[in-house]
Amino acid sequence: MTVVGLFGGSFNPPHVAHALLGLYVLETTAIDALWLVPTYRHAFGKDLASYDDRVAMSERLATALGPRASVSRVEEEVARARGGESRTLYTLEHLAVTRPELQFRLVIGADILGETTAWLGWDEVCRRAPPIVVGRGGVTPPPGATVTELAMPIVSSTEVRRRLAARQEVADLLPAAVFRYIDERGLYR
Repeated sequence: MTVVGLFGGSFNPPHVAHALLGLYVLETTAIDALWLVPTYRHAFGKDLASYDDRVAMSERLATALGPRASVSRVEEEVARARGGESRTLYTLEHLAVTRPELQFRLVIGADILGETTAWLGWDEVCRRAPPIVVGRGGVTPPPGATVTELAMPIVSSTEVRRRLAARQEVADLLPAAVFRYIDERGLYR
């Protein structure tokens, strides 16, 4: 069975830590493909660039990661079917019906583990897509998770947006193709 890593996030914008995490998972874990899954609407109400812009930036990141990486608009499909609401659990339920030939793993940074108490059905999410947790040690993974030790650079999309708005340098924070897209579209200014 083909194993797909689901790497979800706001990708507002996707930055070099996203790129490093994606490449690391593709090269060191037993997944056959990596799907970048931009959040359709943020579950906790954060303001985001348009969904289409975040998909386009994620496509540029996926291209840089190579042929086993792609972007999925599944959260949009789920949200439209559910009146605008999308959650990881709903996405996994949808994929179980629409893509039963695939096995899924949830790809997350270790920093996300502290937020999972706010997730809808976290235990069921872990059952349906056992997490691959990437990041520094010292975290308690959920049952069935794969934990990899990788010192990730500290980069936040919030800081990237702040620098872009202030017209400060961001070359060290963004993949080149993502930066070009942001610059061409005048995003985050």
